[in-house]
Order: sequence, then structure tokens, then C-alpha cells
Amino acid sequence: MSMQTTIQKGKHYLLDTYSQVPVVFKGGEGMYLIDEEDKRYLDFVGGIAVNALGYHDSGLTTALQKVLDQGLLHCSNLYFNTEAVTAAENLCKLAQMDRVFFCNSGAEANEAALKLARKFGHKSSPIRTGIISMVHSFHGRTYAAITATGQEKYHKHFDPLPQGFSYAAFTDLESVSSLIDETTCAIIVEPIQGEGGIVPATKEFLQGLRALCDQHNLLLIYDEVQCGMGRSGKPFAYQAYEVQPDVLTTAKALAGGVPAGAMLTVGKANRVFEPADHASTFGGNALAMAGVNEMTRRLSDPAFLAHVEEMGAYLRTELEKLVIAFPTLCTSVRGMGLINGLVLTVSPRTVVDACFAQGLLVASAGYDVLRFVPPLVVQKQDIDLALEIVKKALASLL
Repeated sequence: MSMQTTIQKGKHYLLDTYSQVPVVFKGGEGMYLIDEEDKRYLDFVGGIAVNALGYHDSGLTTALQKVLDQGLLHCSNLYFNTEAVTAAENLCKLAQMDRVFFCNSGAEANEAALKLARKFGHKSSPIRTGIISMVHSFHGRTYAAITATGQEKYHKHFDPLPQGFSYAAFTDLESVSSLIDETTCAIIVEPIQGEGGIVPATKEFLQGLRALCDQHNLLLIYDEVQCGMGRSGKPFAYQAYEVQPDVLTTAKALAGGVPAGAMLTVGKANRVFEPADHASTFGGNALAMAGVNEMTRRLSDPAFLAHVEEMGAYLRTELEKLVIAFPTLCTSVRGMGLINGLVLTVSPRTVVDACFAQGLLVASAGYDVLRFVPPLVVQKQDIDLALEIVKKALASLL
């Protein structure tokens, strides 16, 4: 079967929920994806910040193969399984949190956090149900998560949406404070906005949110679905700011590419849920938990995280050179660790397509940002090659 035949079959049978690039991948090795015609693509998308260890990583393969060989992929959460209990301990220690609920995706993790927040509010008198989110945030595609998402384009045609959500300006503490009233139970925020355009929060903003939550007895929820699991150069981005949340959500790279999500709690958030309050059939399955255990093992190595910080700093330095070289096309660089964005004056899609034609995978974020979220194992030579392609793509637009 030719690649074009596969693409046409995909267009026929798959619902139109994605504007997919016309390529079919069959495998990968290191930093490269390989299509059905054996063309190799240098990958700076990483499955949208999922494939943190690249492709065909020996450690991840061994961990997953062990579970496959044992034959216990799933036994349900009516029972414990060794991989899940080990993953819970490892992840809580890595995140400096107390307890964890496992699920399958970032949207599910955020749904769990939003439900937990509402139950926390129901313990008050009068009952509090209001949740404050941020403009330009992104929290997932399920109903509560998409309502928490502060971008109207994701709400269009899906009303009526769940009630009780309001939106403050990101990094504007006064904007948040003005929305807090006697009905508020929680604030949800991304320490680094991902889909909103790779925008890091300031330490002062997160400190201010922590103070507001303490003052009004609110839950502070950090969505680290994209910026967590080493992406920032720390195990979790909040650790770079030294401002702890009450609830932390993560997914994407959590299991190295196997679908997994998690909601972690600490302190007053630990005992809100009781049996039957929430569940996830596949959450905590042994295969995904083996991936979590390998990821937490790697992220517990200071040298691994130092590499992420070093490569991230190098990438931003090289991106800044593009701002100087192409001042009419590029305006600034934003990011932390290996989640970085090049702000453009042209449609990011034009650059994405030009790079794809030359064998580089990059993606957009927001309306005007070229996003770089490569596997965390990226090397300087990979960055040099990638940015040489970006440079050619930009030059073709002059």
C-alpha cells in the first residue's frame, strides 16, 4: 500500500477533527520519525511534548516489554497493581506532592482537578463553586476542561457550557483578585502557557496567586500537562518558581509516549475525594505505569535535567539570532527549558509547511508563535540542523 493510499483511507474513515499533514509515519529512531517511504524527519514537535525520550529509547522499551512479558496489561482499579503503586510513590516524590489519581490524558487530569475543586467548595457554607482560569489558557477538550480554557474559539458551537467559570488576565494579579468573591473555590493556571503561545508566568504572579488562595481558602491548581515532566528543566515547572500548588495535573510526557495522565494533591486537597467520587477504568494500568516509572527514573537524574536546561538555553540563544537576522518576520523568543516559542509577524503555518518540506517537524502555538518542544534528549547538532532549516524557511518568505 502506498503512502497516498493510506492517507486517502485515513481521510475516508477518520472523522475530520484534525487538519493532518499529508504524511504517514511507520517508525522512529532517536530524534527522527520515518515515513512509509523511508524519508526521515527531524522531530521538534515530539508528539506535542509527549515523546520526551525520543524514539526507540532502550530504557522505555525494556520497561514496557517487561509488562508485556508478564501478561498483566490491565486488572482494573478494583485491585492494586505493583507498577501503579510504584509509579504513585515515584511521581509523588518527584513532584513533591502527597497523593495521586491516575487517568489517561491531560483533559482527564484537569477534569479530575475541577471536580475535586467543586467538591472542596461544597464543604463550605455557603457552598462555593466558582473557578477562575486565565485568558489564553488551554486545559483540554472535554466539557469542563474546554470551559476552563480561556479562548473563545474553543467554545464556539459547544454551548451551553458548564457554569461557574470566569477568566482573568494572565500575569495580572489585580485581574484575578477582582474576580474572587464568596462563590470562588479555586484558581487554575498554567505556570507556562503552552497553546496560548509559550508564555511563562512570573514568579511574582504565582506567589500572588498562592497568597490569594491562602487568604480566601481556595485551591490553587497548576496545569502542567505540557510544561511538566522535565520540559522546563525541572521535574515540574512550578519547582523553578518555588511556589507550590494544592493540586497539580500532568500528562503528555508522563509515560514517555504511552497515554497517561495524573492529578496530584498536597495538604488540604489530599482528603477531598472519597471512594466513588471519581474513577477512570484504564487509569493506572500496568503498561502506562511502567512508562511513568521509567520517566520518573530518568527525571530523578540531575544530569538529565541539566542537559534539558543546557539545550534549552542553547536553543533560545540560536532563536534570538533569527530575531536579529529576520527582524521583519520574527519579533521575540519566549520559553524555559525545552518549551520555547519564536514569535512571528507572519502565519506560523507558512513556516511549519516550509520546514516540513525540508524534513523538519515544528508546530505552532497561539496565533503567531512557532513552537519548539523536541524530545528532551536533543543534542546541539540537532538544534543546529533544525534552525538551519528554519532559517531557510524564513528566508523563502522575504
